[in-house]
Amino acid sequence: MLARFRMSRITQLALPPAVAVAQVVGTYHVQQFQLVSERLGREPLDWRGCLLLLVGPIALAVRRRWPVVALWVTLAATWDYLLLDFAYGYVFISPIILIFWAVISGHRRAAWLSSGVTYLFFVAYATWLIPVPQGWFHHAAVAAFLLLTLTVAEFTRARRERLVEAKRVAAEETRRQASEERLSMAQELHDVLAHNISLIHVQASTALHLIDDHPEQARTALATIKQASKDVLTEMRGVLSLLRDGAPRSPTAGMDRLDELVENSGLPVTVAIDGDVRPLPAGVNRAGYRIVQESLTNITRHAPGSRVALRITYGPDELAIIVEDDGTGAATAVHGLGGGNGIPGMRERVATLGGSLTAGPRPEGGFRVTATLPLPAEETK
Repeated sequence: MLARFRMSRITQLALPPAVAVAQVVGTYHVQQFQLVSERLGREPLDWRGCLLLLVGPIALAVRRRWPVVALWVTLAATWDYLLLDFAYGYVFISPIILIFWAVISGHRRAAWLSSGVTYLFFVAYATWLIPVPQGWFHHAAVAAFLLLTLTVAEFTRARRERLVEAKRVAAEETRRQASEERLSMAQELHDVLAHNISLIHVQASTALHLIDDHPEQARTALATIKQASKDVLTEMRGVLSLLRDGAPRSPTAGMDRLDELVENSGLPVTVAIDGDVRPLPAGVNRAGYRIVQESLTNITRHAPGSRVALRITYGPDELAIIVEDDGTGAATAVHGLGGGNGIPGMRERVATLGGSLTAGPRPEGGFRVTATLPLPAEETK
């Protein structure tokens, strides 16, 4: 980027003197061929012609600040130059550059208007103000040259605008993806922390209650706390490693870790799996695991000790998950889910994948969470 800026700066500074040298030296070179032709009626270049040849390069130096003024001043100097009958050819370098610049800098109306006025000037000049009047071929050639300059400028302008728009869209997409990634990380952290801290809280309460009278059962609760704290640290490292470029990341929790999740939940869980177990898309795999995890977290928090039935169904075009408890544990209130983001978070996760989720009390007592996640066609072979 810095090198490109330096090259642009060098070009901006070098262009006016380069054009000035080209116009003055080039005109002295070509006039020797034009002065010998009486039909052209050319006059030798003098101080007035040199001054007019330098107007264009000076205008080029200020074109970024005053593009329209630079364009009209240069064209006026060019018209005066021709009216004084000096040799022409190189004098047209500055007008061409400034017409081109006016278009690509956004002053298209001025560029087209000034080009039209210039064409009318050339028609009048070549018809009445030179010794041998020119006809339609000369006028068509001038029009074609001006149109070619404007067309190339318009094409360049459109291409630049497309590149700018493409960069803007790419930057917007990058920001959107970064925002989605941050949201996904926040959701992952919520799920990890909510499940494991709820489990640690319940098991710590159990250990404190049993430590005096039933130390062996308290030992089991403490072992569960130890494993849960290890799991939460491991998963947090996996999620937070995304914040460091090039940092290795542990595999994201998925359906293949359900047995471990159930074993460490501290709940009596019955697992039933229907259909052919097969690899799942990454999004579905992660979402399925988090739905089960969040459901077990809610049961641990609100109805610890309840019996839980978990059913996973691998259908031809969807993955179905049902988690329900019988409500027989030490529940404070089946409906009292608190102010957390557990169920709304699950709904958002499922909706993102195009699935559906329902959650609510069972008629016979307890609570049920049902989720369906669509599977793409290639996953159904």
